[in-house]
Amino acid sequence: MADKTPVDSLTEDQAAQELARLAGLIAAANTAYHTQDAPEISDAEYDALKRRNAEIEARFPHLKRADSPSDQVGAAPADGFAKIRHVVPMLSLGNAFEDEDVTDFVARAAKYLGMDAAGIALTAEPKIDGLSLSLRYENGALVHAATRGDGTTGENVTANARTIADIPQVLTDAPEVLEVRGEVYMSHADFDALNDGITAQNEDLLAQGKKPRATFANPRNAAAGSLRQLDPDITRARPLRFFAYAWGDLSSPLADTQYEAIQALGRFGFSINPLTRLCATVDEALSHYREIETQRATLGYDIDGVVYKVNRLDLQDRLGFRSTTPRWAIAHKFPAELAWTTLEAIDIQVGRTGALSPVARLKPVTVGGVVVSNATLHNEDYIQGRDSKGAEIRGGKDIRVGDWVQVYRAGDVIPKVADVDLSKRPQDAVPYVFPTVCPECGSDAVREEGDAVRRCMGGIICPAQAVEKLKHFVSRKAFDIDGLGAKQIEMFYDDPDLAIREPADIFTLAQRDGQNLTKLKNRKGWGDQSAANLFAAIEDRRKIPFGRLLFALGIRHVGEAASNLIANHYGDWATFETAITAASDFEGEAWQELVSIDGVGAVMARSLVGTFAQPDERRSIDALVAELDIEAAEKPDTIGSPVAGMTVVFTGTLEKMTRAEAKARAEKLGAKVAGSVSAKTDLLVAGPGAGSKAKKAAELGVRTIDEDGWLALIDGA
Repeated sequence: MADKTPVDSLTEDQAAQELARLAGLIAAANTAYHTQDAPEISDAEYDALKRRNAEIEARFPHLKRADSPSDQVGAAPADGFAKIRHVVPMLSLGNAFEDEDVTDFVARAAKYLGMDAAGIALTAEPKIDGLSLSLRYENGALVHAATRGDGTTGENVTANARTIADIPQVLTDAPEVLEVRGEVYMSHADFDALNDGITAQNEDLLAQGKKPRATFANPRNAAAGSLRQLDPDITRARPLRFFAYAWGDLSSPLADTQYEAIQALGRFGFSINPLTRLCATVDEALSHYREIETQRATLGYDIDGVVYKVNRLDLQDRLGFRSTTPRWAIAHKFPAELAWTTLEAIDIQVGRTGALSPVARLKPVTVGGVVVSNATLHNEDYIQGRDSKGAEIRGGKDIRVGDWVQVYRAGDVIPKVADVDLSKRPQDAVPYVFPTVCPECGSDAVREEGDAVRRCMGGIICPAQAVEKLKHFVSRKAFDIDGLGAKQIEMFYDDPDLAIREPADIFTLAQRDGQNLTKLKNRKGWGDQSAANLFAAIEDRRKIPFGRLLFALGIRHVGEAASNLIANHYGDWATFETAITAASDFEGEAWQELVSIDGVGAVMARSLVGTFAQPDERRSIDALVAELDIEAAEKPDTIGSPVAGMTVVFTGTLEKMTRAEAKARAEKLGAKVAGSVSAKTDLLVAGPGAGSKAKKAAELGVRTIDEDGWLALIDGA
């Protein structure tokens, strides 16, 4: 149950599999405590798991799981909630921690739009620390309510939502279809009263010789757990509230601006936050942030920052979305809090890609109301008092076991060691020597030139890497197999009879179980039904989208967005596999096609091709693919598109739209956008200053048009 790689050192892939591991551990702890009244871990251990989960979600909000422990109090109902697929995805927000991050956010939006940043007004509103909820109204009547879940699919909590006084059952003068989105929360006063009631009940339970119930840790967990009760009467008895701040599916626009649309929600009868402001400039937005920060302790409900949104909705539409976050909104988190404590040990954790990550084991200390016992030390340079370029940090002070260290929680959640007090350093403290061999398998740990991280070279012989790869494979954004989480992967990996050592073993598990005398159903924690449910869940995942499979393989540098980008380019697995095999010498037409994909650089391409060229890796992938039905990438609706299927390259200066906006529009119309000109290029859009690409296009006979020609070509599409 020990913590793995420090949160600050996690890659996106590692974060996804770690969230899966934590979800499994916390769910098991919840069941033991709340359902079976037989806790298996201490409160401190449980809190440590919940904190780590929150830290990862804060750093990677787009990876938050539908079964996120942050949205749960107690055990989830055995039969769960029905699922609702969001018509418009409920995405997370990017984070800003400094004023400069907010200025950069506006500058990026302005650059994307080709505008002056001074012309972009923002709304600023408190970021409520609660549970996101989407309410769908049709013809004025509430038809269903859903949690955010994984952003695409949430839990149907309609019956519970109907018990919240702030949520209207019927709307007047609203659009025919209106999805209202907001945050369910609990006020401080109501939270205290709820916990006081539990404490009073516990006195009676103790008098009867029964185990007392745990009080809620904080208002957010209380609100989340209350909304997710199977019995709506329990939710009705809890004092939940709701702030509306956004919308999803609409049959007609609410207004022309974010601010006016929020006011419209208020007129429909929803509670909207009174601290929402329209700010003409970045400076006004930052000023309002500081105003809200000064009121934070007296608001009566929890907030953890301020959310800024581009006010004009037409600009929001143009800015659109990245793979997991909108370009037109950002969350400005409140600053970290500091504390001093003793560094008791430095442990090394080995991640899925072999990265050796140092973790500070601290004498527990309260930082911002949370007990912290672990913190990231980033890498060996950071421990030695240097940055990745060799320059001094912390005045060149190294970090040693026994040191008196300053700890802070970035964005209120991520624990880090910031400084060392040399005046309190023990006389026997010695410099920390970073290991040059893997603590898990004994293989050499090598730091490649230009890399800040030292990595185990053991590959698949390293059990830590193998287990972490498998955990990533079954994580939420990958195969997401019900009943097969991090805890179960660890069990199966060590099982002598039903071993899962590589992904293909998952899909032969039922067959091997049928041939084995020591059946899964006979193992501790399993029975006939749970074993049958697992086999059915595995069978259900044999059909998998191309992009999701590629992401699940956990190839270094190839994250979720890149996996989908590559899948969309090649279309189907067979075409992709043929092309990657042909590119194994890192040259030739297949290699050039891969690196020409806009968004795929040489580093990512080498990692991808190198993985498929490695015999053991390729054998493992081929064995897995033989067990699967891989769905081709979903093609965009390109009916009437004049550029569907074409490979387009943009070069030079575009004057009527930015390069990023042009690329997004081309891809939406079904074109493939490449970063370089080749014989496969169908069209070059050349603005002023076009150089070598225009010359090469002329040599290859590639059709070339200017920006006006491009706009005329796609006009009306």
